Amino acid sequence: MNTAVTPVADAHAAPANCPNCDTVLTGQFCSHCGQEAILHHASVGEFLHEFVGHYVALEGKLWGTVMRLLFRPGVLTLEYMRGRRVRFVQPLRLYLTLSLLFFALLKFSGTFSPGMTEGNEAPQEHAAAATKTAEKAQSKVQDKAELKAAIKQAAGADQDKGAEETRIDIDGNEKLKSYLDGWPAARHQLDAFDKLPSAEKIKVFQNGFYHYAPYAIFALMPVFALLLKVLYLGSGRRFGDHLLFALHTNAFAYFTFILMLLVPWGFVQFVLWCWLLGYLPWAMRRVYNSGRGTTLLRWLLLMSFYSILIGLAVAGSMLAGIMTIGH
Repeated sequence: MNTAVTPVADAHAAPANCPNCDTVLTGQFCSHCGQEAILHHASVGEFLHEFVGHYVALEGKLWGTVMRLLFRPGVLTLEYMRGRRVRFVQPLRLYLTLSLLFFALLKFSGTFSPGMTEGNEAPQEHAAAATKTAEKAQSKVQDKAELKAAIKQAAGADQDKGAEETRIDIDGNEKLKSYLDGWPAARHQLDAFDKLPSAEKIKVFQNGFYHYAPYAIFALMPVFALLLKVLYLGSGRRFGDHLLFALHTNAFAYFTFILMLLVPWGFVQFVLWCWLLGYLPWAMRRVYNSGRGTTLLRWLLLMSFYSILIGLAVAGSMLAGIMTIGH
């Protein structure tokens, strides 16, 4: 009986072919797929070493990217244009990561609301307004008859206001329905939406926003770049350069909004809002090397058009939630 113990080195001897792609091995690594030739059962220590190694490598790249993105407007874009790319997080990955993180935090915090009020709260609000008006009238009017008249007048004005708001809402809804007569599916979804309670309508808008707004805003990145292309005609910049600038500046905006969600202190948010407003024109002046006056004018035009587009994208995302009812 052979009782010899197999040496450890023999137990981990390299096979003749790669276990992954079956290529003939000629060294410590496969020449075709790059996998190690000698495989062994991984230990906990090796898992930790691999995790720490990747984390440190990512942290180094991420730290340099974040510092330039936050505190040096336009520098990250210039570094990328100069070919210094490996040391930083790729622009598209940076934008998508911050966008995903922002919308996740926004949904978790529950701070976004379409601004609707539930229908069953309206009568209570009207009654409270009428009561306050009556109390003011009582303090000023001593005569009982005049007090009754004041109460009646306050209640009547409140009812007229509610009736006017209801009439406007009904008229607008009917116009929208008549417009959708040519699209039966959309008309059917709108009818289903009308039958929902106010609280459910709010949820429909919120679901539409969280589901579609990230895609809608991302789709605006080429439009943002096109606006820059028009504003800087003759600058010699290619469309790709404008798109790169759009990804970096919008990634900064997401990062700023994330900080606002995480640090909801008045003074901190005031500073962040100021930095957000000043960041884009500073970055534009640095990247496009233009004067202060022309940069300010281009910034005003850019933000005027882009703000409208953002508003349309958000509103469209919320309305798109109506099409998901029953699906």
